[in-house]
Amino acid sequence: MMPVAIARISTQPLDLEEHLRAVDDAASGAVTTFLGRVRDNDPDAATRVVALEYSAHPDAEAGLRALAERAAGDTGAVVAVSHRIGRLQVGDAAVVIAVASGHRDEAFTVCREVIEAIKRELPVWKRQVEADGTTAWKGLGG
Repeated sequence: MMPVAIARISTQPLDLEEHLRAVDDAASGAVTTFLGRVRDNDPDAATRVVALEYSAHPDAEAGLRALAERAAGDTGAVVAVSHRIGRLQVGDAAVVIAVASGHRDEAFTVCREVIEAIKRELPVWKRQVEADGTTAWKGLGG
């Protein structure tokens, strides 16, 4: 099995079950997941957050694949990861990651490295929309 089963930037709602199916492997004794959702608050927001509007660089999908491959390395882990773009409401999934590996430590480690690398490196930006109409752009690492 290839180390990256899915690496996708999508305008469509993300499906955790699809990601779990993509990493399903009888040799893997551990599967970890991460689901990053839009929340209704932010420390920098004066009022309630009602939406996030994500945009991505045209090369973001290739970058997502590269960081997933790097995170999997030679662990034997298989990664499925997607990041959604467009306008997302509170509760919507913005990021879905599933990682399967032979052992739990590798699965947890690879999954955490994928989300941390997304936050550090992926050229995806978000505009936070508050209940009072205030908006604020958040860049890489935000």
